[in-house]
Amino acid sequence: MAKKFPLHPKHPERICWGCDKYCPADSLGCGNGSGRTMHPAEMLGDDWYLYGDWGLEIPAQEAGKAAGEGGEAG
Repeated sequence: MAKKFPLHPKHPERICWGCDKYCPADSLGCGNGSGRTMHPAEMLGDDWYLYGDWGLEIPAQEAGKAAGEGGEAG
């Protein structure tokens, strides 16, 4: 079973997102000699999962936030 893909990881730059192993960026287990794969939030912003067909099941609370509840309460 594949691991659940996080929508908003705290430190996406520390992990390679290229496969289900989620290896540390300084210790890649794929062995292909390439660099790490960036998390979509690093490339597309925090609302990356709203656009396109990612095939993810988004929790209802996240879907509510994404639907535009307005600004954050502070």
